[in-house]
Amino acid sequence: MVGVIIDIAIDKLGIIKYGIIKEALDKCVTEDCLYEPYLIWMGLNMGFILIGSFMVAYIEPVAAGSGIPQVKCYLNGVKIPRLVRLKTLFVKAAGVVCTVVGGLTAGKEGPMIHTGAVIAAGISQGKSTSIRTDFRLFRYFREDHEKRDFVSGGAAAGVAAAFGAPIGGVLFSLEEGSSFWNQGLTWRIFFASSVSVFTLNLLLSTYHGVPGQLSYYGLLNFGHFDSLNYELFELILYMIMGAIGGMLGSFFIHINYKLIVFRMRYIRARWLKVIEACLVAAVTATVGMVMVYLVNDCRPLGTDPTAHPIQMYCGDGEYNAVAALWLQNPENSVRALFHDEPGSQSAQTLIVFTLAYLGLSIWTYGISVSAGIFIPCLLAGAGWGRLTGKLLGHIFPDAAWIDPGKYALVGAAAQLGGVVRMTISLTIILIEATGNISFGLPLMITLMTAKWVGDYFTEAFYDLHIQLQGVPILPWEPPAMSIELNALQVMSYPVLAFGPTESIGTIVEALSSETYNGFPIVETTTNNPLSKAKDGLPTVGKLRGLILRSQLIVLLQQRAYVENGYSNDGTHLPLSEFRNNYPRYCEIKDIYIANEEMDKTLDLRPYMNPSPYTVHDTASLPRIFRLFRALGLRHLVVVTDTNEVVGMVTRKDIARYRDKIEAHGNIGVDELFWSDKL
Repeated sequence: MVGVIIDIAIDKLGIIKYGIIKEALDKCVTEDCLYEPYLIWMGLNMGFILIGSFMVAYIEPVAAGSGIPQVKCYLNGVKIPRLVRLKTLFVKAAGVVCTVVGGLTAGKEGPMIHTGAVIAAGISQGKSTSIRTDFRLFRYFREDHEKRDFVSGGAAAGVAAAFGAPIGGVLFSLEEGSSFWNQGLTWRIFFASSVSVFTLNLLLSTYHGVPGQLSYYGLLNFGHFDSLNYELFELILYMIMGAIGGMLGSFFIHINYKLIVFRMRYIRARWLKVIEACLVAAVTATVGMVMVYLVNDCRPLGTDPTAHPIQMYCGDGEYNAVAALWLQNPENSVRALFHDEPGSQSAQTLIVFTLAYLGLSIWTYGISVSAGIFIPCLLAGAGWGRLTGKLLGHIFPDAAWIDPGKYALVGAAAQLGGVVRMTISLTIILIEATGNISFGLPLMITLMTAKWVGDYFTEAFYDLHIQLQGVPILPWEPPAMSIELNALQVMSYPVLAFGPTESIGTIVEALSSETYNGFPIVETTTNNPLSKAKDGLPTVGKLRGLILRSQLIVLLQQRAYVENGYSNDGTHLPLSEFRNNYPRYCEIKDIYIANEEMDKTLDLRPYMNPSPYTVHDTASLPRIFRLFRALGLRHLVVVTDTNEVVGMVTRKDIARYRDKIEAHGNIGVDELFWSDKL
């Protein structure tokens, strides 16, 4: 439903905007006042972008970009503040409308994934912390792992709605999102994706005046490919195009990375972010206007793919092919490059448009707007892919297997695959979006080649952005040569632990001075108080359990004090008290505790986890890594042979180890250090 609202808003506002620009262009071509349509074009772009950028910069900064890197981190087990709030949803939806209508080289498909994740998270909790309303629904799901499963389903539903690809949505969530998977989750996510596509179909058919005619597969409509037949020898051409896509994708990522670092250093103020976004909008309009003016590519109106044909200096019955690409929503331009008749654009038009659009896309992603990278990559790739088909047509003029639209599709897949480095899910998404399963092998070969070549030069686009944000996300596999590292070398120590019963003053002091999220519950050994681990590190006592910071906050809020150090069975706080506060717990500084309460006691035994995940102090880093990756852990207790706590391993402790290539091709392990400086 949200996707339909976004799509209709973009469609209606786009018709108004491009209609105004067309009218001004048609008028001023004969009256020699082309500066007027240029100023109108630039003013409309900057107006929409000013609104969208202001909302992102001043209301909800986490709504910037596509949101896919943040959702990927969340599904990996890392909590991203404000990622799935209701306010984020509104800013994301309104922001992406302003971005696309504002003419930036961006799309709405990526933000749809974030939108789906926010909706799923909100439904699963049955309450909204943004509007401070509790509907008292679905309390059972108010836990981290349950909420994460819903977010995984929401992300898949967003993909399904964007591309009309329910199976692709499931595979996207599996390949790019969830760290831990089970069979039951598979069918639930597939059901959510299917319902998403059905709902989108139903609403769009109603909007277009044919209710019940379910022919609107997704927000991005690639159109119907009559024939995608291919010869066996063409697979080599597809591999070459995949390699080109991988190299162009690496170039895209490298330059965009440099721009992001520059922004993080120098464009930090909110007003500067808004100014930069407006500058990009103005430059985009300028580039488009200059191309329309200088590249006089005239084509017969009979092959016009746009609703706003611009004649410019063309003859009667002709339109400007460059204007047809610029003066419509980018999704329509992608479809035009896929399905236009051969000869609809000149080679000069395709070259200039592809270079300009690729350069603007590199600059655009990372500014303070809600924007996706899928459409810019597809459009730039379709441009050079169609150019490839046109070149092959000149070399082999009588070859029946050459179809510029087919090569535009392969180029689009190669470009997108070279940037995002997805293989399985992107193959299925494109198969479902085109409705042609027979072309699956060429798409798969193209995407795999693009990934292999791209991985040789740079990391994947989303992974690099995650690193820039300093998020301790864990890759699929541990560093290759990390078997020599053990828990004692990786862990954090000394450990801040509590006894089974602890004074309020001790707990308040610990929570105020440290930001740890988990605390071991230990019982001090009287017969061997100076027990040490193998490297001489002191232990803090025998492990009895683990308690979370959020649990301690709730216990202090509810004044769950005990008499004589013990709690009666009837005085325990019920589980509902902890779920009611989830997921936003107050800070320790916001809880008022009188001085006379500091000497009172909390019995932690009824609330602690008596069997937390532990690892022996000699365990290797790969074993620890796989425990974190498979179970979505935030912390792991390190114990000795006698079950005494010697340290704690957190995500940051293991995420800082990376593979490095040493001299003569040797592979080693590099230890990074966390810093807020670039």
